Amino acid sequence: MNHIELRPLDEDDLDAVFEMMRDRDAITMAAFTAADPDDRGAFDAWIARQRNSPDVLCLVVTENGGFAGTAAAFTIDGDREVSYWIARHAWGRGVATEALRHLISREPIRPLFARAAAHNAASIAVLTKVGFTEVSRDIDFAPGLGREVEEIVFTLVPALDGS
Repeated sequence: MNHIELRPLDEDDLDAVFEMMRDRDAITMAAFTAADPDDRGAFDAWIARQRNSPDVLCLVVTENGGFAGTAAAFTIDGDREVSYWIARHAWGRGVATEALRHLISREPIRPLFARAAAHNAASIAVLTKVGFTEVSRDIDFAPGLGREVEEIVFTLVPALDGS
């Protein structure tokens, strides 16, 4: 396997992140995306809010030193969540799984939550490989698809020994 690392997001990453999040196949899989993925102004405002929030951990996923995606941890309604977006060139090689392992090892809060569109088998496989289990399902509007989609909520709880 290639060498996967996480590092802080910086200004030099923003063009790559914007382009990655405009990939139509990725948008279809993620489903719960920006209403207009081509709106650079909206992207810049969104990413600035994320980077300036003390509650959000924004990281870049690297594969052998090169950009391979993003990973984040944040709080919504009191629950700590994790998320990742892997660039298409890095799909299918275990990059997402390894990046998520790194992310959850850095994030001390438990339980952790994650979400995936029910049709995104690859993301569901990544989440279950690292120990997340399904806790609920909802139907929500998915801007990336322009319609309602089933969303699965997962959780990662502490082991019985507290680790």
